[in-house]
Amino acid sequence: MKRVLLLPLLALLSLQPAHATPSDDISMYAVSLVGSPYRLGGTSPQTGLDCSGFVGHVFKQTTGILLPRDSRTISEAAQPLDQTELQPGDLVFFNTLNRSYSHVGIYLGDDRFVHAASSRTGGVMVSNLGDRYWRQRFDGARRVISSSPARPLDVPYE
Repeated sequence: MKRVLLLPLLALLSLQPAHATPSDDISMYAVSLVGSPYRLGGTSPQTGLDCSGFVGHVFKQTTGILLPRDSRTISEAAQPLDQTELQPGDLVFFNTLNRSYSHVGIYLGDDRFVHAASSRTGGVMVSNLGDRYWRQRFDGARRVISSSPARPLDVPYE
C-alpha cells in the first residue's frame, strides 16, 4: 500500500469525537500497524502477524480482550451481524482457503478493512470490501462483545 493513501486514512480516523470509544481505539491501533510483516502463525508486529494473530493482538492491546487463535473460532465467539450494521472495530470474515471463515480483518468504515494479508501480497494492509476479490469471498461480519474485558471469551483455544 502506498504511504500517500495511508495519510488520508489516518487523518480521517484521527477526527474522533472528544470521547473516544473502544472501537476508535481498535481502528486507530489497527491502522498504525499497516506495513507490519506477515508471518504464518505470527502474533507480534515486530516479527510478523497472520490474520488472526493481527486481530488478536489489536484486541488484546486496545481492549484487553483475549480472542481465540484462529479465525473460525473467533467467528464462533463473536456476535453475528448484518453487513449493513458494520461499525468501525467490527470483524469481517472471508473464505480465502476454500473454507468458511478462513480469513479475518477489522472493519474501519466506508467499506474499508485492515488485515494481515498473505506473504504473497505483503503484510498488514487496508483493503476495500467492494473489491471483487473480497466481495466474492465475504463470509459475514461479527462484533466482539465481552462482559469482562481483560478476560478471554468463553471459547476453547485451539
